[in-house]
Amino acid sequence: MTDTQGEPGARAAAAPRTWKWTVRDTPVGPLLLAATDAGLVTVAFHARGRTADRALARLAERLGGGPAPDGRAAAADGHLARAADELDRYFAGDRSPFTVPLDWSLTGGFAERVLRELARHVPYGTTVGYQDLAVRAGDPGAARAVGAAMGANPLPVVVPCHRVLESSGAIGGFSGGLETKRALLAVEGVLPQPLF
Repeated sequence: MTDTQGEPGARAAAAPRTWKWTVRDTPVGPLLLAATDAGLVTVAFHARGRTADRALARLAERLGGGPAPDGRAAAADGHLARAADELDRYFAGDRSPFTVPLDWSLTGGFAERVLRELARHVPYGTTVGYQDLAVRAGDPGAARAVGAAMGANPLPVVVPCHRVLESSGAIGGFSGGLETKRALLAVEGVLPQPLF
């Protein structure tokens, strides 16, 4: 995983930025991918109709800018092309880590620290508990805050919050829905593939 902004908390200037986006069909449904010049900035599940519209509106609000004039037509462009290619390979069973540069500007503080730890040190086909991830991020008492960070992850799949389970081994929650989490864990061999 390539980090494009150095240390956690490093931020680009607050000036409005342009970004590009595309929707990619995947085995877990359509994913909206958006990227800035710095890297992939968001992955949103169930990206059709109103859900996609809401994701795009949130991006415009959070990034302070808007999509580039050719925003939707950007599937073959730079970071989006790389993210799409790596996602296709991931869903085909490639165990290679994601290398697309990431733009961390939609997160910060403890949540960013936890997400970076997750991206760097919880590889394909493995899982980690909320408590263990809190310890790894340097705050052993913050298991609930880890859960909140997973729910607010702007880069799911690429930053694999689906690999975080409850300490009992239960699947826990997931912003993309439990069926999506189960499907992602099945892709990685952590859970069996569904029968139908």
